[in-house]
Amino acid sequence: MSAFSYPASQRTPIIAQLLKVVVGGIVLYCAAIVVWMLGYQLVYAGRIFPGVSVAGVDLSGMSPQDAALKLSQTLSYPISGKVLFQDGANSWVASPAELGMVFDPSSSAESAYRLGRSGDVFSALDGQLRALESGEDVAPVIVFDQRVANQYLQKLAQKIDQPAVEASLHLEGTNVVAQAGQIGRTLNVNATLTYLGARLQTFTDGEVPLVIQETQPALTDVSSQADAARNILSQPLQLVIPNAGKGDPGPWVYEPQTIANMLGVERGQNGNQSNMQVLLNPDSVRQMLANIATQADRQAANAQFHFNTTTDQLALVTPSVTGRTIDIDASVKAINDAIARGEHTVPIVLKETQPAAADDVTAKQLGITQLIEQQTSYFYGSPAARMQNIQTAAARFDGVLVAPGETFSMGQTLGDISLNNGYAEALIIYGNQTIAGVGGGVCQVSTTLFRTVLNAGFPVVERVPHAYRVSYYEETPSGTMDPNLAGMDATVYFPLVDFQFKNDSPYWILMETHVGSDYLTWQFYSTPDGRSVTINTTGPQNIVPAPPPSFVKNPDLPSNVKMQQTDIAVNGADVDVTRSVTKNGAVYFQDEFKTHYEPWQAICEYAPSVQDPAAEALHEGKCQSPALSMVQ
Repeated sequence: MSAFSYPASQRTPIIAQLLKVVVGGIVLYCAAIVVWMLGYQLVYAGRIFPGVSVAGVDLSGMSPQDAALKLSQTLSYPISGKVLFQDGANSWVASPAELGMVFDPSSSAESAYRLGRSGDVFSALDGQLRALESGEDVAPVIVFDQRVANQYLQKLAQKIDQPAVEASLHLEGTNVVAQAGQIGRTLNVNATLTYLGARLQTFTDGEVPLVIQETQPALTDVSSQADAARNILSQPLQLVIPNAGKGDPGPWVYEPQTIANMLGVERGQNGNQSNMQVLLNPDSVRQMLANIATQADRQAANAQFHFNTTTDQLALVTPSVTGRTIDIDASVKAINDAIARGEHTVPIVLKETQPAAADDVTAKQLGITQLIEQQTSYFYGSPAARMQNIQTAAARFDGVLVAPGETFSMGQTLGDISLNNGYAEALIIYGNQTIAGVGGGVCQVSTTLFRTVLNAGFPVVERVPHAYRVSYYEETPSGTMDPNLAGMDATVYFPLVDFQFKNDSPYWILMETHVGSDYLTWQFYSTPDGRSVTINTTGPQNIVPAPPPSFVKNPDLPSNVKMQQTDIAVNGADVDVTRSVTKNGAVYFQDEFKTHYEPWQAICEYAPSVQDPAAEALHEGKCQSPALSMVQ
């Protein structure tokens, strides 16, 4: 047992005594506090406690009224204070009053007076002690009219704000001008007002930060694109056919000024990064390529052959041609890709079409085994120009192939009838008169083809007869006229008038033309399919006499010519030709060709010196009785 231990019977009285001492001490402490507060407040009744200030102005021991007076006399901050706003090199200074601040000295003095007197006993005591020991500065009471501050800041915003500007390129002629992008700036007035309110509350001069929000343009630098544009315009652009051969058109050269008018930019997005690409306007390039296509595009053409009757093989006359068309969209891309790489010579993109009959095709593959039909027409007495036109036109069809199921157009194969293509001027029927025109005599070729088709038994799709009977088309090998050949002519004036037939057999047809001094022979080589042909004709009927001749004065006739005949008289007539085509003994089809020939008027031009044109015509033997004409 410890020397300091007490018996259990003695412990309770001792604890009780200790509790009495503690409680008594607390009561005495509280009493002391109450006595202090009552005494302190009695001493400073109606006055501000010692150590209390407002905005650094000591108000100790002053009544609220005196304190308000002192504050109003001492604190001139709303008028004399300076608030600084700064944006880079630009700065603006304003007084708090200009920014909507109003100081309330009475309310501020009242706030100072309430310090140490508000809250519970302990809070009040704490305030008194803090003020007494270290001083307590009370925040001044101000009225902040944000509408005034907002107006001031809005005026600053007009000087600070600037929109984001995208980088750009433009051309001045062929000169490339690059404009850098500009960052957008916007003054956040509401956020700046928050900082301003805090600064005014301190009653001290200082800077209020301007809250400026920046907007980045999608593209700020286009120097590389400007360099690309300058490179594009540094040389002419040259478009070429890839692997061009002899006779191919091109190149097509476009000077920088032309390219400058087509140059543009395309904006794109690469992930989160905006970009700009210098290119030629696709629509402008398409138009440029469409113009080139008129020269570069070509249809696939079969090889042309002659049939060797000794070997039954084909002999190549004209090589086949691979068809091609410009792939417009692919070429647009190829051009822009090439100029982006700094290239100035660009191959256009072509789509190729292979001919159905290449150079190495065989007669067996085409089903060509023998001559199945040939017809000959005669043109005794034709002038040299007419014979030239017959030879030129007939050559276009020599060795031409007609595929099974194909509708053959004579006009499309004939092409352009012009002086540049080897044709000469000769008499043609144009409208209601006979005149000199390029290609007179071509209808000798179309007529010969018509008769070959007619006798071969192939369907005629389109056929137009002449306006009046022409003597050449009724000539026989002996040079005499055979009226039974009337109604077996065909004219062509493409694209208005065409002759067409259909190869309805399962075999190809190879056509050969052979022109002599006074005849044209047209041959069809193929394989017989069992068809045979019967042709019947009514011959000319319903004869209508030619009208009386017309005499026209012409002061421009040569001085030694009194009269010249420009058209001859031809009687009108109707002819019906019927055809029956059988195959393997059964009727395959029948057709009929009705021809109406107009009565044609003779025309004679006479010099002004001729008094009686009819008598002069009789004297010269002109514009007399009808005869078959010698044109076309």
